[in-house]
Amino acid sequence: MQAPTIRDVYRARRTIAPYFQRTPLHYSLGLSELLEAEVYLKHEEYLPLGAFKSRGGINLLSNLSEDEKSRGLITSSTGNHGQSIASAGREFGVRVLIGLPENANPVKVAAMRALGAELMFHGETFDDAREHCERLAREEGYRYVHAVNEPLLIAGVGTAALEIVEDLPEVDIMMLPLGGGSGISGACIVAKSVDPSIQVYAVQSEAAPAAYLSWKQGEVVQAPMDTFAEGIATKAGYELPQRIMADLLDDFLLVNDNDIRRAIGLLVEKAHTLAEPAGATALAGAVRHASRLRGKKVSITVSGANITAERLSESLQVYLSGSG
Repeated sequence: MQAPTIRDVYRARRTIAPYFQRTPLHYSLGLSELLEAEVYLKHEEYLPLGAFKSRGGINLLSNLSEDEKSRGLITSSTGNHGQSIASAGREFGVRVLIGLPENANPVKVAAMRALGAELMFHGETFDDAREHCERLAREEGYRYVHAVNEPLLIAGVGTAALEIVEDLPEVDIMMLPLGGGSGISGACIVAKSVDPSIQVYAVQSEAAPAAYLSWKQGEVVQAPMDTFAEGIATKAGYELPQRIMADLLDDFLLVNDNDIRRAIGLLVEKAHTLAEPAGATALAGAVRHASRLRGKKVSITVSGANITAERLSESLQVYLSGSG
C-alpha cells in the first residue's frame, strides 16, 4: 500500500464535492476561554451521516472498477465507517455487507440498515468482526474494504483537514481523535504538505491503547481494549496509518474514558454541540493537555455525533458531578 499524497487529497475533494458541502470551522468563545487558546471546532458531525467517515466512502466507491463493484463489498465497522460504505454503496448501486460486533451502537446499526446494507454480527469487538469479514471475502470473492488500510479512504477523510487550513491558514495545532487512524493520517498528510510547522496531535483512550503503543514501539502491536467509546475501540494498530504517523505525527496523547465523558458535557454546555464519545475525544485531549495549547490557534475536530440517549445521559452525569 502506497500512502496517499496531498495531490490525492485534492483529487478526493473534487470527487466528493458533488455529494457534500464543506463543514464549518467555528470559533468557540467558551472553549477558548477555558483553554486560554484560540479554539475552533471542525464540525464533521454536520455531514449527512453525522460523522467524518462519509468523505472516505464516496471517494473509495468512485474509484473502484466495475469488476470490484459487481463482486459486492464487505467491510467491518463499529458504525460510522459502515454507514459511509453503506451510503456510498446505495449511491452507486453496489451490494454492501457489513460485519459488526454484537454490542454495536444501535443508532448506527439502524442507520446502516436503513441505508440498505446487509448486516452480520460477529464477536465482541471490532477486530473480531474484521477477521470474520476478511475470511468471508477470501472464501466468497467479495471486494474487502479495510476500515483503515485503504489509501482512498485516507485521502477522502483528509479533505476535512484541507478545509481547516483553507479556513484558518494560521492554524498552529490540529487535534483529532484516533481509532484506526485514517482521519489523523489524512490530517498529517495535509498539514505537513502545507506547512511542516503545523502540529498534529492524535488523541486516544488509554483504555484502548493499541494504536498508541504501535506508534511508540514502531511496529504494529495489539493491546487490551476496554473503552466505552466504540468509534475509537480497536485492539490493534494498522499498518498504513502507522507508517504515515511514524513520519508525520507530532505527538500522541492519551485520555481516560471519564475525560471523554466530561468532554461530551463540555461540548454541550460551552459549544452547543452534540458529540458521540469518539467525536469528543480530541477535546478531551485538549483539556487534559491544555498547557500545550495556551496562546495558540487550535482546531479541534468533532468527528461524529451518533450518540445514544443512554450514553449522553451517562456522560452528562459524569460532567455535572465532576467525578473521575
